[in-house]
Amino acid sequence: MAKRANGEGSVFKRKDGSWSAELSYRDEHGVLKRRTVYGKTQAEVRTKFRDARERIESGAPVKDASVTVAAWLEGWITKSLAASDRKQATKDLYATIARTHLVPTVGTIPLGRLRPSDVEALIIAKRDAGLAASTIRTIYTVLRAALDIAARDGMLRSNPAAVVRRPGVDRRDAPHLTVDQAHALLDAVRGDRLESLFRLMLATGLRRGEALALHWSDVDLDAGQLRVRWTLSRTSKGLQLEEPKTDKSRRTVPLPRSAVETLQAHRGRQEDERRAAAGAWRDADLVFTTEIGTPLEPRNVLRRFELLAQRAGLAGVHLHTLRHSAASFLLAAGTHTKVVQEHLGHSSYAITADIYSHVGPAQQREAADRLDQALRW
Repeated sequence: MAKRANGEGSVFKRKDGSWSAELSYRDEHGVLKRRTVYGKTQAEVRTKFRDARERIESGAPVKDASVTVAAWLEGWITKSLAASDRKQATKDLYATIARTHLVPTVGTIPLGRLRPSDVEALIIAKRDAGLAASTIRTIYTVLRAALDIAARDGMLRSNPAAVVRRPGVDRRDAPHLTVDQAHALLDAVRGDRLESLFRLMLATGLRRGEALALHWSDVDLDAGQLRVRWTLSRTSKGLQLEEPKTDKSRRTVPLPRSAVETLQAHRGRQEDERRAAAGAWRDADLVFTTEIGTPLEPRNVLRRFELLAQRAGLAGVHLHTLRHSAASFLLAAGTHTKVVQEHLGHSSYAITADIYSHVGPAQQREAADRLDQALRW
């Protein structure tokens, strides 16, 4: 990468009527080098000359890389992304997004010629294709992350995605169960091998990965609480236990009495399965396992829940609905939003308040009714 440039350049007209200018500079090793710029007019050449000189003096590359965006993305996936401290599931997602949505669209563009308008055109094309707003935001996030590394490595003067506004996501009320629907669901899961898992998730609002990674050593039935320290997910490297993404996700969650009773009964059934499996049992201290003690496959758990929800006559209800329902029930019962935030492990108060804003009107109506009763003589 160049360190300095001189302030002069020989600007002259060429035989074909175009103009050119030559800039000399020393690279990071002190080696004298030259850079020639061309243009149709003298003014264009002088502009390019000033730009080249500013790039050199600022430590930026003399010219942007000519490799394609596709080639850069593949290198980024196998090197920078792989070396990052992101969770393996996130690395897998980013690699899939890059290969599925970026390579076929902006992949043929030379890296140095990618412009903010190209990024905006990509966003528009994905919207026209009917992709979810959250998916489009992730596509932008992946592209920007890859280009950040290109700029860091001197392949680009600056990241063209950085000046493009991040795509927004429409806020929608989190889908949640009514009390009657919750009872219908609990009736449908009764007797199922995964009944205890689903009951615990509804009672605590644990994420799927958090519940499947729960260890008995993290459960204190006497104190009526559990600790969230791990999350289980399927990755390209198999099932992996990883630490939660944020400090807020690592938390202690109180257990309602019904949840304590559910776990007590579940532990007894697990002991029966352990004895039945005999030498085939693989003890990993996990609360929820297969019949031989191994971790449950997250996708199988999801499929099983959706089948049971259909049997209960609950259309459009997914496993994550249990988490939203737990939060809605807590808020409807008058629990402060800050407490619910800590209960769920959200990174900020604003996230909880925004996701569950639908509970507010009901609480306001209840408060107004109570005030009305208090004012009556």
